[in-house]
Amino acid sequence: MIQDIAPKKYNNHYEEQNPADEDWMLVYKDGQILCRFDQEKIYFPKVKETGWKGKDVTYLFTISEERFFLLKEGLEEVLPGYQWEKPVIFRNARPQYRGFAGITGQQLDSWYRSNRFCGQCGKLMVPDHKERMVHCEHCGNTVYPKICPGVIVAVTDGDRLLLTKYANRPGSVNYALVAGFTEIGETLEETVQREVMEEVGLKVKNIRYYKSQPWSFSSTLLCGFFCDVDGDTSITLDTNELALAEWFARENIPVEDDGISLTREMIRVFKHGE
Repeated sequence: MIQDIAPKKYNNHYEEQNPADEDWMLVYKDGQILCRFDQEKIYFPKVKETGWKGKDVTYLFTISEERFFLLKEGLEEVLPGYQWEKPVIFRNARPQYRGFAGITGQQLDSWYRSNRFCGQCGKLMVPDHKERMVHCEHCGNTVYPKICPGVIVAVTDGDRLLLTKYANRPGSVNYALVAGFTEIGETLEETVQREVMEEVGLKVKNIRYYKSQPWSFSSTLLCGFFCDVDGDTSITLDTNELALAEWFARENIPVEDDGISLTREMIRVFKHGE
């Protein structure tokens, strides 16, 4: 999956640091990132290229010995050789650890931008010196990075797996699994039951946790579950959410693992009986 970057190691321990010339500087604007490509590899600007001194810069994380910083103010002009790209490029970016860094940085950039001012009194929020948090010195409001829990659900019926397609992605050929966000006061297992019932009208049993994945594209922590259909297998489709939901025999599943998403890995695990 996208976070599986071994032998590289991701370290998100927060502390105030000053950037050095050879560190990476992540720069975002209007939901896009500044980067360049050389022989199909993705590169971000080095600190020394950005003229950062005097600007608002924040340490993000380290991957092995490589440090990544965020230039909060952006750049007035695009650096020579660089271009703005949408975050979808991170799904196939090479080397993979830089793709992971790019999308993780974007999640933090979005959080910082959304919390420049206090939601209670409107005063300017101030970054904490010891942990990843911003606080209001006027009213004491404290805000930590947003992480939204959600589930990916592989509903099975013996040797059949339920695959779906989203309604809001016309022309998409990609199959998915039932998925949704956890509501307040709800357990993950209850989310599984509710989302399956809402999207396809099925009851499920034997809910089994599989694995989790940080999915910074939507600021989500995804939790994967396998479960068995309970009773009637007839599908009642929620057309507001899904364009299609269909049972596939194991040998007929038209999806291969992309090495990036929890969804694809779970489909592969079922398809090959792993």
